[in-house]
Amino acid sequence: MRVLVSSNNPIRLGFLQALLRDAGIETVLLDQHISAVEGGIGAFPRRLAVLDEDEAQARRILREAGEEEGT
Repeated sequence: MRVLVSSNNPIRLGFLQALLRDAGIETVLLDQHISAVEGGIGAFPRRLAVLDEDEAQARRILREAGEEEGT
């Protein structure tokens, strides 16, 4: 798995997941449970990850959509 984005913004993460899903790329949202447990104070950002073999295409899609890669 390769992490593409770390964010505390669940709306942005949902958008990015939908964008990648529409392109046929499966995503995994890491750290969503710890983020919920800590009460939403933003101490633990959620991470959006894809399979290694999907990373290049996923990064291209995010770049073309004007989304910043990484954190």
